[in-house]
Amino acid sequence: MSVLAMDNAAFRYKGEKYIFKDVSFSLEEGQILSIIGPNGSGKSTLLNCLAGLLKLDTGEITLEGKSIASLKAREIAKIIGYVPQNHSPAYGYTVHDFVVMGRAPHLGIFASPGGREYEIAWQALESIGITHLAGRPYTEISGGERQQATIARVIAQQPNIIMMDEPTSSLDYGNQMLIVKLIRKLASEGYAVIMTTHTPDHAIMLDDTVALMDRSGGLNVGSTEDIMNEDALKHVYRVNLKLVYVEQAGRTVCIPCMGRVVGRGE
Repeated sequence: MSVLAMDNAAFRYKGEKYIFKDVSFSLEEGQILSIIGPNGSGKSTLLNCLAGLLKLDTGEITLEGKSIASLKAREIAKIIGYVPQNHSPAYGYTVHDFVVMGRAPHLGIFASPGGREYEIAWQALESIGITHLAGRPYTEISGGERQQATIARVIAQQPNIIMMDEPTSSLDYGNQMLIVKLIRKLASEGYAVIMTTHTPDHAIMLDDTVALMDRSGGLNVGSTEDIMNEDALKHVYRVNLKLVYVEQAGRTVCIPCMGRVVGRGE
């Protein structure tokens, strides 16, 4: 059984054109779905629909065989862990305390986290390799470290699906590669991972399933090999791009041809 499925789905904000329509796909344990497309194409909107934060116009989303519309927020939070683009808490919690907050869906309304919750949080820090940050104030660590801590918090939540909204958008190149590597590690451990990105190369590196969004509500979902081709990328990004296999890197890379921008009519 799929951990997540979207069937004939469509969404638009009131009075506006469709962000996406007629979308169907499913996601299994250990699978990575990279949602790519230009700014403003609706990647975050699609992710928010999948997380149950926005309600579809038509169609259905199921989580572990149950309609997301029938589930309460706490029930969804036990299945889906969500990593936002940016997170800036008002207080200087230690990183360990911040990660413990991921246990909230498993606690009663007035319950406080106990030893078990702190142990699960510590294990999450270990899995990411950031136990050395445990006693540091979350507000005083770097952007890359903060992103890792946020992912650790989601791991402590113990979901089956991890969703990340442009997790590399504000990171330097080294930290971007760190997050891409971490996503592959999470998938190898059985998590289904959905991430949005405007960088085609990240989807190529993850080499699993891609959802390519265009500016007119279209969404093509399939394998990296089937979806990531020069014509499709040229149409979506309106710039000439080349997919070139680099022997030294052992993979295909996406290279922009900077000499000429593609117009709307091409």
